[in-house]
Amino acid sequence: MAAPKKGRRPAGGQSRPGRALALILIAMVALTGGMFWSGHTTPRLGIDLAGGTSITLKAKAEPGQESAVNETNMNTAVGIIERRVNGLGVSEAEVQTQGRENIIVNIPKGTNEKQAREQVGTTAQLYFRPVLTVAAASPEPAPTASGSTAPKPSASASAGEKKPATPTATASTQGRALTEALKAPNATGTPTPTGSASATPKKDATPQATPTPDAATAALQQKFTTLNCLDPKQRTAAAEGTKPTDTIVACGKNAADQWEKYLLGPAEVEGRDVDDAKAAIDQQSGQWIVDMSFTDAGSKKFQAITSKLSQQTEPQNQFAIVLDGEVVSAPRVQTTLSANAQISGSFNQQSAQDLGNILAYGALPLSFDTQSVDTVTAALGGDQLEAGLIAGAIGLALVILYLVIYYRGLSFIAILSLGASALLTYVIMALLGPAIGFALNLPAVCGAIVAIGITADSFIVYFERIRDELREGRTLRPAVERAWPRARRTILVSDFVSFLAAAVLFIVTVGKVQGFAFTLGLTTLLDIVVVFLFTKPVMTLLARTKFFGNGHPWSGLDPKRLGAKPPLRRTRRTAPATVEPKEA
Repeated sequence: MAAPKKGRRPAGGQSRPGRALALILIAMVALTGGMFWSGHTTPRLGIDLAGGTSITLKAKAEPGQESAVNETNMNTAVGIIERRVNGLGVSEAEVQTQGRENIIVNIPKGTNEKQAREQVGTTAQLYFRPVLTVAAASPEPAPTASGSTAPKPSASASAGEKKPATPTATASTQGRALTEALKAPNATGTPTPTGSASATPKKDATPQATPTPDAATAALQQKFTTLNCLDPKQRTAAAEGTKPTDTIVACGKNAADQWEKYLLGPAEVEGRDVDDAKAAIDQQSGQWIVDMSFTDAGSKKFQAITSKLSQQTEPQNQFAIVLDGEVVSAPRVQTTLSANAQISGSFNQQSAQDLGNILAYGALPLSFDTQSVDTVTAALGGDQLEAGLIAGAIGLALVILYLVIYYRGLSFIAILSLGASALLTYVIMALLGPAIGFALNLPAVCGAIVAIGITADSFIVYFERIRDELREGRTLRPAVERAWPRARRTILVSDFVSFLAAAVLFIVTVGKVQGFAFTLGLTTLLDIVVVFLFTKPVMTLLARTKFFGNGHPWSGLDPKRLGAKPPLRRTRRTAPATVEPKEA
C-alpha cells in the first residue's frame, strides 16, 4: 500500500484560519481609525431624523407658453435643482415632482442648508446680458469716498488685472448716462431706438396701442432713475414681465457687497449654453476664479458678444450674469473669448463656488414661484426611530434567545459574528456620509434591521450542515471542513438573490426607498465578508478545543443529542463455501 504524499491535505481542509481573522481584524481597525481620524463618528441623518427644510415650488408659464409646463420640462427642472443643491455638498436632498405643477425640495439640516435654500429659490432662467450703464442703488445722490470702491470681476482667457469699479453715478448724471447708453448700439450692433428715431406708421396702425420710441425710452429711463435697489420689493418687481429680447433694469451687488442698479441690453447667451463651470485657484495669482466652458452653440454666441464688448469702454465692456432677474456678477471683458473663459475678481472660496454652481446648474426650462418654505423638526422622526430601534432590539433579542436555546455553545460564534457585522456596518455608514453624501433615514434603518435576519440565516445554514455531518458519524474537525463547501454555495446563492433585489429596488425607485435598498445591499455584502473571513475561521479554531471537539452537551454539537450514527466501517466480504457431494 502506497503511503500518502507528504504535505498533502485532505479535501476540504482549512488552510490557516488565522490569516483570514487577521485580515478582517486589520480592516476593522483601519476603518474604525479612519472614522475617528475624519471626525465623523456618527452617520449623517436624513431630513426625517435630523430635521431640515421643505420647499414647495410651483411652475409658472409665460403668457402664451402654457404648454411649457409639461412632464419633460418638470423632470428636467428636478434634475437641475437636485444637481444644484447636491453641488453644495448637501447630503440626501430630495427633489421630486408633486402633481403636474409642483416640485418638493427637502433639504436635510446641515452646514450648507442656508446656501441650498437660497439657491433653490433662484429657479428662473439664466441669461448673459451686455451692461449699458451702472448707477447707484437708490435714486438719491450717493457721495463716493476715495479708495472705497472695490474691483469688479473680469472675464478673460487668463486672470486679468483688477480695475477699479465704475464710479457711482449721481441722480443728476443718471439721466444723461441712460440717454447716451440708449443711443449707443447694443451688443448685436443694432441701434436701440431713441427719442431721435423716426418711423413711418402704416395707415391702419394704431399709434395709441404701440408706444413710440420716445415713450418707450422715457418709460425705461423713468424706471431706471426711480428704481431703489435697497428695497427688496422693488428688486423683485424690476424684471417682472420682461423677455430675453427686452432691454431691462436690474439690481446686483458689487465686489464690495453693495447694491447697484444696471441697465442691461437684450440677452445674448442663455444659461443652457453653459456646459460646465467650477471654482478653481489661478496658478499665477493664487486667487479664486471661476472656470467656465460653453457648448458648441454657446461658444459661437459667447465669441460674438465678447468680441464686441472687448472693444467698448467701461462700463459697456461688461456683461451681466442675470439669474432670476438679479445680477449675480458683472465681469469685464478684456479679450475675445469662445469655448472657455475665466471670471476673476475679488472672490473668496465660498463666493467662487456659489457662482460656479449657479452657472453650472442655473438654467431651468421653467420659472417657479416659491409656494411655501417649512421647517421640518426631527421630533416625529426621532419618535419613529426610537420605535424602530426598540423593534429591532426586540427582534435581535429573540434571535439571540433562539440561538442560545437551540444551538447552545454555537450561539457564541453567532453573537460574535453579528457583532462584527454590526461594527462594520456602523463604521462604513459613518464614512460614507462625508464620502458620497449618504444619510441614514428611517427606511435605511429598516433595511439594517432586515439584514439581521439575513446574517443570522447564514450562520444557521452553516451550523446545520455541520450537524448533518456529525449525524453521519464524523468527528467535529472533518465535519467542519466538509460542511463548509455545501453551506458556502447555499449562502452565496441566498445573498445573491437578496443583493439583486436590493439593486433592482435601488435603480427603479426614488427618494427614501433608495435608502432602504442601499442599506440592504450593503449589509448583504458585509454578510458574505463576515461569514467567509470571521465565522468560518472562528468555527475552525473552536473545533480544536475540547469543549467543542469532544461534543460537550452544552456545545450544541453533542453526537448523542443529535442522534449520530456509529462510525461506518468497511468489512471484507468472504465468498460462501460450497460443499461438493462425495462420489459414491
